[in-house]
Amino acid sequence: MSGHTVPPLAFGFGAPTGLHELPDLLRMTQQADRDGLDLFSLSDHPYLGGRVDAYATLGFVLGRTERIAGFANVTNLPTRPAPMLARMVTSLSALSEGRFVLGMGAGGLWDRIADMGVERLSPGDAVRAFEEAIVLVRELSGGGPPVTHEGRFYRVERIEPSPVAAPEVWTGAVGPKSLAVTGRVADGWLPGHAADWLSPRYRESRPRIDEAAAAAGRDPRDVRTVFNFPGRITDRPLAATRDEQSRWVGGSVDQWVEELTGAVLEHGASGFVLFTTDHGHADLTTLGRWATEIAPAVREAVAKERG
Repeated sequence: MSGHTVPPLAFGFGAPTGLHELPDLLRMTQQADRDGLDLFSLSDHPYLGGRVDAYATLGFVLGRTERIAGFANVTNLPTRPAPMLARMVTSLSALSEGRFVLGMGAGGLWDRIADMGVERLSPGDAVRAFEEAIVLVRELSGGGPPVTHEGRFYRVERIEPSPVAAPEVWTGAVGPKSLAVTGRVADGWLPGHAADWLSPRYRESRPRIDEAAAAAGRDPRDVRTVFNFPGRITDRPLAATRDEQSRWVGGSVDQWVEELTGAVLEHGASGFVLFTTDHGHADLTTLGRWATEIAPAVREAVAKERG
């Protein structure tokens, strides 16, 4: 079984996850769905009692929308063992007719993760478990004979795979080892720390993905880059759209369109997930402008340039 795939050029937004923000969450995702956005993302921090569970919320929102895809940006893997994660993501993909992406991370806030009773892993082991988990999720997807997997971190014996294909896997890789994993086994990359195409972090990191992909016999272009991109949309053009550290701060619709079109055509960007400059979520007006003014104009400009 296979279904919806995220478009080659995707536009999304970061949705709120606070328990006090649930009315906003539903209003925003349903508006974005109507307005033609491709993605909504939810953070996954299960140790925070004031937040909704990312995966319960994904299922609920996908059930209340029709076209938009969802993902955890990114899944807190240490608290969600890979065999059960495989069942969750294939079920969500089937229930939503493929409107799902698997965002994956090796685990960032290990002090808080350990507070959940999860065994603390060394940085190296966390990355090894991360790669093994991606491989196992795929083994337990797409049908075929029962799976026996004797790994270092996961063990399953004669488990029947879901007939549903695994969704695309996008990682939030930051370090050299997890970047290499991304090149070997992932379908996309969400650069950490809101790094964009002009940042040193991106310029140093993307080549590691490309080298690992090529070494694994893959085309590096098969690993898309989707940027978590904070900024504000202004009514009038700004004199400077980037600050003294060259970080994007925002601008008018035309300034956004020019910047993002260049990112696609000159730097290989495949998508953008909108956040506010404080890494919060946008208001409904901003989200509407992102969906109905900026995203269509960028798509049109890219299509025109590519002929």
